[in-house]
Amino acid sequence: MRFGVNLLNFGSDTTPRTLEHQATDARALGFTFAMISDHIAVTPDVHEVYPAPFYDQFILAAHLAGRVPGLRLGTTITVIPYRHPLQTARLAANIDQLNDAGFILGAGVGWSAAEYRALGVPFEERGAITDEYLAAIRAAWAQDPCTFEGRYVSYEGIRTAPAPAAEQLPVWVGGDSPAALRRAARLGEGWHPFMPTLQGLRAKLPVVAAEAEKAGRPVPELVPRLQIALGERSDTDDRPLGHGSVDQVRADLHALAELGATHVLFDTYPGGPAARATADEDRRVLELLVDKVVDPATGDVR
Repeated sequence: MRFGVNLLNFGSDTTPRTLEHQATDARALGFTFAMISDHIAVTPDVHEVYPAPFYDQFILAAHLAGRVPGLRLGTTITVIPYRHPLQTARLAANIDQLNDAGFILGAGVGWSAAEYRALGVPFEERGAITDEYLAAIRAAWAQDPCTFEGRYVSYEGIRTAPAPAAEQLPVWVGGDSPAALRRAARLGEGWHPFMPTLQGLRAKLPVVAAEAEKAGRPVPELVPRLQIALGERSDTDDRPLGHGSVDQVRADLHALAELGATHVLFDTYPGGPAARATADEDRRVLELLVDKVVDPATGDVR
């Protein structure tokens, strides 16, 4: 497996310097990729969970590509309906060209109805828009000039170069609803659930595989994002992977390897600003994971 770090691109203490330090620390610890989250309009409900300032994920990825070589970059996730698909396709392809280590487009529908309203995008249609926009993004990467006909976007003869540097820029589809599982199977190279449980993965992976077979596509890779919350041992059935003792987290990683996971993203953010640790404390958590749980250089679980 390959192991990565979620860069925290928001909050009152976040600056260009701290963001560069996060990425540099991730690379120094041996992690092979880093991902960045997405909000455009920081509405009050968003601010309560991910407070401003909130650095744009694509601009930050381009910034880091020139300053932290050797680290693959990506988004976890891009809220696909927030931008025109041609813009998203070009941003991802450009960064894939600019960053020698490559780029991963994480894709999802988002959750803030207020943010959708602020951007003038219909929240109730977010699933259908996401499906169509992802198809349009993939078409833009594959065709130059590109023609696309859909319900929400239509265009003809649009030049889309540069194409991604990778033969197939990977799309990791987030979410674990039935619609998200279908989306991952039909439009993604990876399924990117957040805070999964082992029981949930075992139930949903066969669904993803069956949907991929229906679509005539390869089964997406399992590429989860784990919220890391180290502490006392927890034996509840609904324990998210990454929560509990160091021994439990190690066992979680072994279980993910058995399920065929190819990438695992570690996220130190506790889910709200009040409980957020300092940057030094976050680094100590990552150092502990590297020392006791995983070897990022080899991809092994200790």
